[in-house]
Amino acid sequence: MNVDELQIDRRIIQILKEQGIEELYPPQAEALPHALNKENLVMAIPTAAGKTLVAYVAMLNSILREGGKALYIVPLRALANEKLEELKEFEKLGIRVKMSIGDLDSSDQHLEKYDIIVATSEKADSLLRHRTSWLSKITVLVADEIHMINDPERGPTLEVILSRFKQLNPNVQIIALSATIKNGKELADWLNATYITSDWRPVPLKKGVYLDDKIYFSDNSKLEINQKGDAIPSLVLDSIGSGGQTLIFVNTRRSAESLSEALAPIVRNKLDKKNLRELEKIAKDIIDIQTEPTTIGNRLSKCVACGVAFHNASLTNELRNTVEKNFKNGKIKCITATPTLAAGINMPARRVIIRDLYRFDTNFGRIPLPILEVHQMMGRAGRPKYDKYGEALAIAKNAEECDAITEHYIYGEPEEIYSKLATEPALRMHILSSIAMGFVKSEEDIIKFIEQTFYGYHADTYTLETRIESTLEFLEKTELINLEGQSEITATEFGKRVSDLYIDPLSAEILKEALLNSKGRSHITPFSFFHAICLTPDVDKLYLRKNDYDWLEKKYAEREKEILQDNEDYEWMLASIKTASVFEDWIEEKSEEEISQKYDIGPGDIRNKIEIATWLLYSMRELAVLFKVPCTKELSKTIVRIENGIKEELLPLIKLKNIGRVRARALFDKGFRTPADMEKADLKTLEETPNIGKKLAKNIKMQVGVDTEQAKLWDF
Repeated sequence: MNVDELQIDRRIIQILKEQGIEELYPPQAEALPHALNKENLVMAIPTAAGKTLVAYVAMLNSILREGGKALYIVPLRALANEKLEELKEFEKLGIRVKMSIGDLDSSDQHLEKYDIIVATSEKADSLLRHRTSWLSKITVLVADEIHMINDPERGPTLEVILSRFKQLNPNVQIIALSATIKNGKELADWLNATYITSDWRPVPLKKGVYLDDKIYFSDNSKLEINQKGDAIPSLVLDSIGSGGQTLIFVNTRRSAESLSEALAPIVRNKLDKKNLRELEKIAKDIIDIQTEPTTIGNRLSKCVACGVAFHNASLTNELRNTVEKNFKNGKIKCITATPTLAAGINMPARRVIIRDLYRFDTNFGRIPLPILEVHQMMGRAGRPKYDKYGEALAIAKNAEECDAITEHYIYGEPEEIYSKLATEPALRMHILSSIAMGFVKSEEDIIKFIEQTFYGYHADTYTLETRIESTLEFLEKTELINLEGQSEITATEFGKRVSDLYIDPLSAEILKEALLNSKGRSHITPFSFFHAICLTPDVDKLYLRKNDYDWLEKKYAEREKEILQDNEDYEWMLASIKTASVFEDWIEEKSEEEISQKYDIGPGDIRNKIEIATWLLYSMRELAVLFKVPCTKELSKTIVRIENGIKEELLPLIKLKNIGRVRARALFDKGFRTPADMEKADLKTLEETPNIGKKLAKNIKMQVGVDTEQAKLWDF
């Protein structure tokens, strides 16, 4: 089907042609008539087969023809950035696109002036909880990676969003996208949607198993690898030799890093001088974009200089973005990654190798990967416009294992996806929010709502009612809702605030008790707050190692007076103290490298934990206001300190734009204690401060009160 045949605004067609899209792929040609007819859709088609374009055209058509508004929901922030960049291409049509992934305690009314909003599931749910008025104007709702409903952490939120929209805005068009869903028809039935499924791919995918220098493909063909040696290096060099790139999936971060380092010198020997010069520049950029030098950044830089990179949660967003960008443009030839890279980000490669088909689970030990997850990884093989076909393969040690992998993973069907809404944390979160919103007013209302979810689609009524009753008992016991003696269920002020703050009700109860315990105490420190938030289920505790017990038990004894909330589980307490110590070290200005080495975590982990801690400390301050606990000033200071990783003495300096913890410390050590000190200082003294320089010195002077016109005349 030619794009000219589409009954849409001609300007959309013109942009598609500018992007090189003249003909629609078969799944697109099948789906678009339904999409343009405003039907709900569930599309389960392979990666790169064009499902996203169907969603884009449906959104743009609704906006341009009907004055509609669209919400595009993604599971990951990285995916939100990717979609934002793609949708920005359509702003020449006069539409406005905005990404919203941050503040979960805001109705974001400013988003009303935008036509397409890209948001994570959590942000979209937060907007619903804040009763954001412009949500009623949404005409198209896109749920990308709909199979994530199966995910215990993110799935319930996505499911509740779709269920609420179905009831609050029955006319909204829902378009759900995925590459792999076995029971997609059930999802379509639940959403009252047309189901579009296809195995068609623009780049055919060959799946196989590698054994003894040969790849045995599912179509009964074989490929002999002429590069002799260990399996991984041989397969990577073979791919590079034919102009291809390789993605290798392993099961741990350390494996990704060590494998990348092992491959680096081997790959480097196969690259030409021009490519190596480009890689040297990227490697230098990796060093430069770090706010502080770290071992992991240096290791990545050395790998990238050789054409190889690792990709895992230890890396900061800036480092991951650099790796992704330079793999997409073909400069990096091979990435070793943990499976998170397979979760929707557009990173195709000629060859995908799945080295590890097992992962370690703390409860069950070594367990096999789900077929669904393996197929998601395999779907990354094949670069449109570059490759005639993609190759995805697992590695076998012997003929018996080769047969087992082929039968289970190559020919096997992915598992069906199911709701995870029935877990205790998910039910208490979403039932409380439903009550706080006034969305439900009785137990009968709650049952009716849950029956409309994907969980309700599968669950029997008895199980449903039992779990709802248990959840309501918890919410009443913790004084988050009023139940007894009321004509209808209502949220208390505490319950409403917790719902808006978007934290687990159990976390709220723990923080509330810690705050009430702080009354009358004279020895309250930032560590008191850190330890309290680390007792909540919202913070993942660090693992305890054998050599941790001595120093943690000593610290527990020394700091016991500062602890606001106890826990009967001794190991849980020690793990909480260890995690709280990360935050304490951060605000004491320990470097990322020191923290990484001490706690065996990466800079990416540090940033992630700081972000969660900042939000919980903000929530704790809001609850302190609600319960009139006089520690809001200390909490406010602690929030700024953990956001920036600074000692209290740097608080006056950190208010300046472009001044982070490294520059603030340099200014302080130079004698600048306050902005007033910098206002009095001469420009030369300021610019000679380490990490400041001429341009920033001028900027600081303008911020602290120097006349703007005079500052412009300064000669640099």
